[in-house]
Amino acid sequence: GYRVSLQGNFFGCNHTYVTFPEYNPRKHIKLDPPLNIQSNATASKCQIWWNVWNMPWYLAEILQYEFQYKEYSTSWEVALNKTLPSSLPQVEIEATELHSGIAYAARVRCKVSENENSYHSQWSEWSQTTVFQRADVPKDSENILHTKTMQYLFIPLSFGTLLYLFWNCKLSSRYNTEKLPILLCRFLTSGQKASLALTFPHQLLSFSHSIVCTMGILR
Repeated sequence: GYRVSLQGNFFGCNHTYVTFPEYNPRKHIKLDPPLNIQSNATASKCQIWWNVWNMPWYLAEILQYEFQYKEYSTSWEVALNKTLPSSLPQVEIEATELHSGIAYAARVRCKVSENENSYHSQWSEWSQTTVFQRADVPKDSENILHTKTMQYLFIPLSFGTLLYLFWNCKLSSRYNTEKLPILLCRFLTSGQKASLALTFPHQLLSFSHSIVCTMGILR
């Protein structure tokens, strides 16, 4: 450690004041802010990176970063803060955290990690800002997504329709074979049972209409 004192002439007398009886420079560090912050935004994420210069390598490996970003037109007081878990000079923001068509500004600062016992520092000043904006999803990708969605939906619906037809035809065949004499008598004596012959076509028509409506909504 070091002994820091202040000497001066006060009121015609020389005085020495001991400011720090034991001063350890490793415990009183303030780093320069990160430099050359840059960004690259796509439709899925935004990558931001920066540099730290004029710093010993053993400090660069134990740094801690605080990252801020906000909508460009708002104040830094409402910015979102992230304390990065890694000492790597980079960060990624998922597209789900960003609004389409909105410009954002970001900045970063650094200090020695709080988990480090040999050194201690305070936060550096904030870096310069970088401005970025989430890229829009291409229309072709949207069309492909809708097409795949319709394909995935059409397969189980088609299978369900075939299963429905097969099951109803099977039941109808068994019912007609076993109950044909009774049905004929009832049909002849009462016209009320005539709707049995129309039940299955009506249900199939309703089911087909539901499929068409669903596919129309997806489009």
